[in-house]
Amino acid sequence: MDKTPQATRRDFLRQSVTAGAAFALPAYVPAHVLGKNGSVSASEQITLGVIGMGPRCTYDLKAMLGLPDVRCVAIADVQASRRDAGKRLVDEHYQNQDCKLYRDFRELLDRNDIDAVIVATGDRWHAPASILAAEAGKDVYSEKPCGLTIGLCQELADTMHRTQRVFQAGTQRRSVPNFQQAVDLAHSGKLGKIHTLYASVYTPELKTSWLHGEPTPPRDVVDWNLWLGPAPWRPYNAKYVAGGWRGYYDFDSGAKLLDWGAHTVDLCQWANQSDDTMPIEYEPSEKNVTAYYANGVKLVLDFLETPFGQRPGWVQDLGTCPVRFVGDEGSVEVGDSGGIVVKPASLEKDLARLPKKTRGLDVAAHSRNFFDCIKSRGTTAANPQVMRRSHIACHAAALSWILNRKLKLDPETESFIDDDEANRLRSRPARDPWKV
Repeated sequence: MDKTPQATRRDFLRQSVTAGAAFALPAYVPAHVLGKNGSVSASEQITLGVIGMGPRCTYDLKAMLGLPDVRCVAIADVQASRRDAGKRLVDEHYQNQDCKLYRDFRELLDRNDIDAVIVATGDRWHAPASILAAEAGKDVYSEKPCGLTIGLCQELADTMHRTQRVFQAGTQRRSVPNFQQAVDLAHSGKLGKIHTLYASVYTPELKTSWLHGEPTPPRDVVDWNLWLGPAPWRPYNAKYVAGGWRGYYDFDSGAKLLDWGAHTVDLCQWANQSDDTMPIEYEPSEKNVTAYYANGVKLVLDFLETPFGQRPGWVQDLGTCPVRFVGDEGSVEVGDSGGIVVKPASLEKDLARLPKKTRGLDVAAHSRNFFDCIKSRGTTAANPQVMRRSHIACHAAALSWILNRKLKLDPETESFIDDDEANRLRSRPARDPWKV
C-alpha cells in the first residue's frame, strides 16, 4: 500500500487560493459559493464521511449535521439496515437524496472530495479504519476506545504524526464545561497538593466463548467477513452485529475497562498534568486497579458493579462516568449530569458559573473543536498524544487485572518491566487481509 499522504480537496483549495493569480474567476459566481447570504462558501465547507453507523454515531452525527460549515456526503456500514437509517437521517436533514452509501468503507476513502471521516464502528475496527483514513488523506474523528491494544494505539498515534492529519479522539468530556472546571480547580492549587484521583470504570469482564453459529446473511445485508475485519474468524450470530459483541475478548478493548476508562482515566491524566506520561505501576484487586504515577499521585480505577444504578462511594446524582480529584485541602467530583460537587463547601466561591448544564455525552463543542482544527491545522483537545497515553494507561490496568498481578510500566518505551507475558499481550495478531 502506498503510504504517501494524499492531498484532500481542502488542501487543493488552499493551494489554489495561494496561487490564485494563475486562475481567472468566472464572470458570475453564485452567492452560496462565495459564502454570502449567511451560507458557507465552498472553500470553507468541510465534507464528511461516516464509517460505522450505529447508535453512538447517530448521536454524534446529529450534532455534526447542525454545523453550517460541515456537510455529510457519504456513509459506509457493513449492515444494510444501518446504512439505510443513516441515509434517512442525512437526507431528511438536507432535504435531498444526495448521501451516498457504501458497504465497504475503503470505497468511501477512495473519494477525493471527502475531507474528514468519523469512525464509529466497533472497537476492533477503530484503529485500522482510522489509520487507513489518514493514509488516504482524511482527517479523523474516532470514537473511543481508539485502539484495541497498546500496539494499535501506538501505531495510530504514529500514523497521525507521520501523515500530519488532524485527529480527535471521541473523549468528548475534555470539551464539557463541568469536567473542564473540575480540572481547572485541580490545576489551580485550591485543592492543595493532589494525591489521589478516582476514575469510575465498568467491572471488567473477559469472555472467550463463542455464541452458537447461525446462517450467515447475504453480504449486502450483513458483510460478516468485513464486520469481523481484523478479529479472528468465528461463526455468525445476529447478537454480535446488534451490539452483543461487548465483553468478548476478540472484539472488546481491555475487558470492557476502556468503555468508561477511556473517558475517566483520560480526565485523571489531564487533572494530574500527565498528558505526556502515564502511571508506572498497576495493581489489581477485587474492587479496583490502583495505579501510581512517578510523582507519587495515586490513580484508583474503581469497578462499578451497577454503573447505571447506585454507586457506593460516589455522589449519586452526578450521573455516569464520574471522576473525583482529591488534594490535601479539598476535593472535586463531577459526572455526566453536568453538575459539580466540591469539599469543603467553602470552595464553592471559587467556582465560575457554568454556562449551562451540558451533559457529558454532548459532542457539540468537541466536534466543533475538531472541525476548527481541520481549518487551522491546529492541535485538537483529544489529540493523538493525549489518546495514546491515556489509552495505554487503561490497557495496562486491564492487563494487570487479566493477569491478576502487579505490572510495572516504563512510560518512555511503553513496555512492561521484566514481564514477557504482559509485553506479548500489548498486541494481537490481525486476520489477513486486514493487517495495517
